[in-house]
Amino acid sequence: MDSGSSDTLPARPRLPRLLEAQKSTINSFEFDPQKHARVLVLYTGGTIGMKWRVTEGNSGSYVPEPHYLCEALKHFPHLHDRLYSTAFAADDELRPLVLPDTHEPKKILYFIKEYDPLLDSSNMTVQEWVQIADDIQQHYEAFDGFVVLHGTDTMSYTASALSFMLQNLGKPVILTGSQIPVFEVRSDGRDNFVGALILAGIYKIPEVCVYFNHKLFRGNRSTKTDNASFDAFASPNCRPLAEVGIQIYVDYDSIFRPHKLSQFSSFTALNRDVAILRLFPSITASTVKTFLQPPILGCVLQTYGAGNIMARSKDIMDVLHEAHSRGVIIVNISQCSHGVVNPAYETGKALADLGIVPGHDMTPEAALTKLSYVLGKTEWTLQQKRAMMLRNLRGELTVKQSREMSVLDADLIEAVAQVMQLSSSEEQAALRRLLFPSLICNAARIGSLTRLESIKNAGGNLSACDYDGNTALHIAASNGLTDVVKFLLEQGVNVLAEDRWGLTPLDNAVQFNRFEIIELLRSCGSQLHYGPLKLASEMCCAAAKHDWNRLKSFALAGANMDQEDYNGYSPMLTAVRHRSTRCVKLLSEHCKQPPDKKASCGQSSLAEAEKLGEKEIVELLSGMKKMKIGSSQESSEEKPSGESSTQ
Repeated sequence: MDSGSSDTLPARPRLPRLLEAQKSTINSFEFDPQKHARVLVLYTGGTIGMKWRVTEGNSGSYVPEPHYLCEALKHFPHLHDRLYSTAFAADDELRPLVLPDTHEPKKILYFIKEYDPLLDSSNMTVQEWVQIADDIQQHYEAFDGFVVLHGTDTMSYTASALSFMLQNLGKPVILTGSQIPVFEVRSDGRDNFVGALILAGIYKIPEVCVYFNHKLFRGNRSTKTDNASFDAFASPNCRPLAEVGIQIYVDYDSIFRPHKLSQFSSFTALNRDVAILRLFPSITASTVKTFLQPPILGCVLQTYGAGNIMARSKDIMDVLHEAHSRGVIIVNISQCSHGVVNPAYETGKALADLGIVPGHDMTPEAALTKLSYVLGKTEWTLQQKRAMMLRNLRGELTVKQSREMSVLDADLIEAVAQVMQLSSSEEQAALRRLLFPSLICNAARIGSLTRLESIKNAGGNLSACDYDGNTALHIAASNGLTDVVKFLLEQGVNVLAEDRWGLTPLDNAVQFNRFEIIELLRSCGSQLHYGPLKLASEMCCAAAKHDWNRLKSFALAGANMDQEDYNGYSPMLTAVRHRSTRCVKLLSEHCKQPPDKKASCGQSSLAEAEKLGEKEIVELLSGMKKMKIGSSQESSEEKPSGESSTQ
């Protein structure tokens, strides 16, 4: 079978630390958040990147080929804008791959980290899940979103596991693959890959998802239903989060948002002593007993219908009771794809009476990986672990939400509905979707937590934005309303949301020097949205104006205080030249470069201070220099013998 011209491309050896070198290149480029989005692609293997190979004695088969996908993409115009990428680096190896124009507001730059070895998804294990989670943790702040190229057979297991492992996730992580390799003429891989890149780079969906055949599913609600169709995945009890057609529709109201003030982290201590047991007529007590023997600590029990079991089989019930008493966590889910475990029948109530945890409408993949995650939490007691299996941790199960609304808001919507002569419930629901963003932003502006709570209970999405792209968090951050910011963060609002100018709530807080709010937003994973040169220009301008508050805001926001502007001046050098002692003192606490190191303009901060005769600044910088030297020596001494301090 002919794979096209790209099939014959030579696989060049990869440079050591290529991804890190590419990141360094892209970070040194004037990155404009209004023009570019950065996506990291973790290529684990699977059909999407395979190559057809004919060997002696057989008719051929698809096999993973190291470096083939990465090299072939560079010569494939439907997936890489080669000309546009030349602006980023002289060396072709260091340039990012660039998705051609998609009519989205930003150009998508993507980098590929290829795993070694590349795996068919049937060979994926917990070890590979941990590697993916570690890679996302390591590169989390450098990218706007992540795409995981993965084989289809166990994709739902990986997506479910990652949804629990990636705690307080604020960026999209999208798994995709294909039924036919991406470079084949009749492939579903191109649409899947392009769609995943667009959704990961442009749309702020802070979940682990599966994208396949133009639909974006919540990862822990997905399951593979067909091995011979492009429509291979489904989400039986949860509608898609997004659908990609001529237009891209995202159901933002359905996006799961964590209710916790915390920064992103990955949890990799999964417990492997878990398993799935599917009941069948005439199953024996000895089979169940053998299955539940140590080292099993958790079991997903797939029962009939709405969670029913052969309650008349006392010996089986005794085995389950004994395992439960011994500390095994048993979760009851249905063998049916659709529906929920409901102890309405006597045969289902019998399990609940034993203490077996009802799994509601979880998929087998979600129930198993959630059990592995919960059992890995050694700080929780057995009682807490069982309680956590009942809780909706990542949107993996359906919970009923209150739809109460304050009289004032209800009257307003009804009054507008009457004026507009809207009568149907569908029309009034559409009106709510239009009015809620304005009501939410107004409540944030006046600092009304009561109004925000009321709108949330009525089904309002607190991450919704107004006509300028402002969210309630943007407004509260700008106005210094710390209590409102805390409330919104506790409701899981998107800290990375951008307004029409590409600014985040953190950018707004920095602009108005809201120190406490900056620290709150940073603790929840928010990032500055400035290009390096623009950031340096802003900081140098602040240093020139002796604006200590502005510099303090940038420092609290995690800015690189050594960044140089268009003229090669750093904030420190600028502060010295303008004799701003207070700013120099602040910068000395946050800069990493020694003060005697020359900037790109050819001058050093210490030499400039000496030239100007600023004794107090010279003393500050001299002390900073000694501290940097001491720190460097300590770091060198801590390294094992034979290891270079510059390595």
